[in-house]
Amino acid sequence: SLLALSFVLVLSTRLAAGMSMTAVEAAPLVVGGSATSPALKHAVLARCSTSDARVCSLELPHNKLELPIFMPVGTAAAVKGLTVEEMEALEVPLILGNTYHLALRPTTELLDDCGGLHKFMGWRRAMLTDSGGFQMVSLLKLANITEEGVTFQSPSDGSKMLLTPEKSIQLQNEIGADIMMALDDVVSSTTPSRERVEEAMHRTLRWIDRCISAHSRPQEQNLFGIVQGGLDLDLRAQCCVELVKRDLPGYAIGGLSGGEAKDQFWRVVYHCTQRLPANKPRYCMGVGYPVDL
Repeated sequence: SLLALSFVLVLSTRLAAGMSMTAVEAAPLVVGGSATSPALKHAVLARCSTSDARVCSLELPHNKLELPIFMPVGTAAAVKGLTVEEMEALEVPLILGNTYHLALRPTTELLDDCGGLHKFMGWRRAMLTDSGGFQMVSLLKLANITEEGVTFQSPSDGSKMLLTPEKSIQLQNEIGADIMMALDDVVSSTTPSRERVEEAMHRTLRWIDRCISAHSRPQEQNLFGIVQGGLDLDLRAQCCVELVKRDLPGYAIGGLSGGEAKDQFWRVVYHCTQRLPANKPRYCMGVGYPVDL
């Protein structure tokens, strides 16, 4: 199964087992093709009255998919253990690529020359790229974070890269994914310092405005913002309110699955989904187990 072959992420909200789903009585809530993003159409088809779980459709430049789904990770332009043809046979509609690692190898300049990551790897369906922000946690010992951005030391050859919000968006524009993630200041969910968590949340909000300004392909690619704030529900609520003001095509809940208890994880996810737009897609980052869905 995909779960056994790669770390996976969940797009959309949680589905609670045994809870009935009812079709949206009125016309489906639809967003897309307007001021928010001409490259995305999203409709809520059904909603659980008990858990608020949703069944949705999402139309992206490369295909249309139904949510919720798990999204296999193809960090360096490949999902480990699977060919593109095998993923298509499994009806995988969306995969993830990692901006930082793709910038190192094979480089985004080469991908751009090839017509984007889709053509480079022969993938005809939707794609999402993360911003490189997660490497602030996974490569923390090799990273130096400032207001300008984050400087990484390559784990392979020791070379340094300054990844700013502008640089992250430039790289993702060159990669050409359907969905791009804003660069955020990511800290582990078990970080004991509330001061550091609050700093990261406010920096994430400052960086989203820089990402929006740097985005050069809004007609073709969708920029999602990421909610931060650790396990602090007040910080999470503040971040949600500010991100919603930016009227982005979609929103992600980040900074989880870092070792916190499942009860804390679920509480934060639910707290955020209650404050994000009801008619837009939601991406729960970093989770990879059926119980999380």
